[in-house]
Amino acid sequence: MPSLASKAIDMPASPIRKLVPYAEAAKKAGKTVYHLNIGQPDIHTPDAALEAIHNLDQQVLEYSHSAGFESYRQKLALSYQKQGIPVQTEDIIITTGGSEALIFGLMTACNPGDEVIIPEPFYANYNGFAVMAGVKVVPVTSHIENGFALPPVAQIEAQITSKTKAIIICNPGNPTGYLYTQQELEQLRDIVQKHDLFLFADEVYREFCYDGAKPYSTMNLTGIEQNVVMIDSVSKRYSMCGARIGALISKNKEFMAAALKFGQARLSPPTVDQIAAEAALDTPQSYFDEVVAEYVARRNIMVEGLNSIPGVFCPKPSGAFYCVAKFPVANAEHFCQWLLEEFSFEGQTVMMAPANGFYATPGAGLQEARIAYVLDQAHLKAAVECLRVALEQYPGKLN
Repeated sequence: MPSLASKAIDMPASPIRKLVPYAEAAKKAGKTVYHLNIGQPDIHTPDAALEAIHNLDQQVLEYSHSAGFESYRQKLALSYQKQGIPVQTEDIIITTGGSEALIFGLMTACNPGDEVIIPEPFYANYNGFAVMAGVKVVPVTSHIENGFALPPVAQIEAQITSKTKAIIICNPGNPTGYLYTQQELEQLRDIVQKHDLFLFADEVYREFCYDGAKPYSTMNLTGIEQNVVMIDSVSKRYSMCGARIGALISKNKEFMAAALKFGQARLSPPTVDQIAAEAALDTPQSYFDEVVAEYVARRNIMVEGLNSIPGVFCPKPSGAFYCVAKFPVANAEHFCQWLLEEFSFEGQTVMMAPANGFYATPGAGLQEARIAYVLDQAHLKAAVECLRVALEQYPGKLN
């Protein structure tokens, strides 16, 4: 039997989905499972996007341009400009989800063996993207005690070597919900400028900022215009996770021309999904106002509920729709599995994503779990109550 590629062997399993078999078994046993493990919003997709699909009048679903439909890129650029983000049509390549955007970006910027620095915890699939590109992830640890703020600049700079090619951030962050301040981003700008690195910024949750907080785009950082690469997606913004449409954005023309060759190799992003995404740009601001208000209410239910449970600590996030909580257990992954396999409260249980899978440092985040507050308010309240009862019964609880 032929041996497998080392890349396939090294490819990490998703911590977000690894407990799925236990959840499926729990459902077959008759339990209601509250899925807090995955960022699949239940918010309705904008009518404009759905109508564009329903009213599609094409006899042939043709390839689009490898960079995406020009009409979509033009309209998307205008949308960024209205937000004060200086992006032109030629700065955009439409991709099959934000995932493909970052994969293309890493393959364009990095040689096999290069290193990328990422504040941890970070979106777990960054590990997988790095494996695909043959890149080594170098983590710099942020801490739950200060809400996962940017680690000290000196700590980041200490990790820079001759192999360092980029820094990757997610802002607002998945899994923490932390929103980097303009000052923190300018600190990163200074490091990037000093060492001539790429700065990849995953800004897919930009619309979801709370308590008056405002996102500051890396595209607005002065002095590193040729270094910044922004990753974007329609998945969460418009609750269109199944429409695999993202964007790779940079003002670096050499970078974009090279990245487009990867786009040409996969031919084009999906036609129908682009049509829906282009129509979604007509979504009124009222849609986002309502969605943000709903997420604030959900966040408050979840975070305040968690912090009311003895021994649990959860900082209040300023963005996205995730939080990371620290539980009074030795191993949160075991606790998450126990919830699905052995626990039930009034026929209900909870599924969370163990946070150790969002760290690259071995042994980090063992007591933490990521929670996506994407369920309705009543279900979130029920989930909190499940966790409260579960921790009273869990045999591995720490005193």
